[in-house]
Amino acid sequence: MFDTLSNKLSDCFRKITSRGVLNEKDIDEAMREIRVALLEADVALPVVKEFIAKVKEEALGEKVVRSVQPGQMVVKIVHDALTRLLGEENQGLNFQAVPPVCILMVGLQGSGKTTSSAKLGLWIKNKLHKKVLLASLDIYRPAAQEQLAALAKTAALEALPIVKGEKPEAITKRAVDYAKKGGFDAVILDTAGRLHLDQPLMDEVKAVKKIANPTETILVGDAMLGQDACVIAKEFNEQIGITGLILTRIDGSARAGAALSMKMVSGAPIKFLGIGEKISEFEEFHPDRLAGRILGQGDVVSLVEKAMENVDRQEAEKTASKMMAGKFDLEDMLSQLRQMQKLGSMGSLLGMIPGLSKFKNQIEEAGGDHLIKTQEAIILSMTKQERKNPDLIKASRKRRIAAGSGVEVHEVNKLLKAYEQMSTLMKRMGKLGGMGALLGKAPAMTQMLKNSPLGKFPGGNRTGFPF
Repeated sequence: MFDTLSNKLSDCFRKITSRGVLNEKDIDEAMREIRVALLEADVALPVVKEFIAKVKEEALGEKVVRSVQPGQMVVKIVHDALTRLLGEENQGLNFQAVPPVCILMVGLQGSGKTTSSAKLGLWIKNKLHKKVLLASLDIYRPAAQEQLAALAKTAALEALPIVKGEKPEAITKRAVDYAKKGGFDAVILDTAGRLHLDQPLMDEVKAVKKIANPTETILVGDAMLGQDACVIAKEFNEQIGITGLILTRIDGSARAGAALSMKMVSGAPIKFLGIGEKISEFEEFHPDRLAGRILGQGDVVSLVEKAMENVDRQEAEKTASKMMAGKFDLEDMLSQLRQMQKLGSMGSLLGMIPGLSKFKNQIEEAGGDHLIKTQEAIILSMTKQERKNPDLIKASRKRRIAAGSGVEVHEVNKLLKAYEQMSTLMKRMGKLGGMGALLGKAPAMTQMLKNSPLGKFPGGNRTGFPF
């Protein structure tokens, strides 16, 4: 997500933060680089012009010129300007109406509207604890209604029963009535799309909107469309009136500049991001957090929230206690690998950690996620006795484990070496009184990290992770 833009901005900021004093020429040069980076990321030209003008005005101000660290002040100005551009703060869904609240999903065909409807329904169910009904109004695309019903089943949501030959207006009336009788808090209406903007599409959406009287009309836009996404957002807003945006495939585009343009072009806030293919890969949009990610400053808050949602706290505490007591075995290592996979890809996790986002591409090129799965396969090819007591694993057992997991023996050796290093590190930490004590023993901690797999990151032939 935003890799191209993030890398170019990081290079630009590296130049200005290394200088003790900034003059107008330095700032002009930085603004040129930022302008090019934004345009190459598919940010709309009018948006870029306005953004650069505001940043330059502030960057030439007295605060920056007289600052002890002028480069860092410019970075802060860019961060604040990006946050304003993206919408200042998160704007939640509007549920200020008598239930069932209607949410109308609109957009072109292929934008991910049906999948986003199910994702949004699951989010409302899990986060807001409300009963949600999904209803498909798409009678044109083959099996569109069946697709939403299948997604609803996956998300443990209820879908409106399909009646063949029924028109969108009739489906809308039936959905609202069904939701009222069934005691639903919300009904999500997935409208039909087209391959391009046309008047019949707009007329149909207008008719459906008049019947449903939704509190939210959300445009689902594909972030990979670039400049076209802004044209679509503007057209829908002028003809239908949208209250929010969901950007899909935000993880699939290294540029994804549409996110920086759509809010300003349409006037509607971005409310959610589709960050993957799984129905759970969907997150609330926070402008300040995304600005931090774009500028390579990470997003620790989102990482913590993701961990709280996906990691089994009791299991994590149990494993941590065993590690500190020096009783960490390969069963525990397998548990840790599975917990990591629940949090998402290695690339996305590194992008959330301040200072490590710049190594994201290196990890992905090294096959980070594939390597985790390979490690899991190796451990699963071991017997329970071998996992509990890795010292049992000698040459013949290594050959059997390698054959069972489809890898070479040296991969098994690499896993066992990483396990030994982690185990040694944890034992030393336990003896020194845990992480809290280590913070007061910087030299000791530095030495341990040098001897651990983490100490080899990012140089050498190792990625620095235990795989």
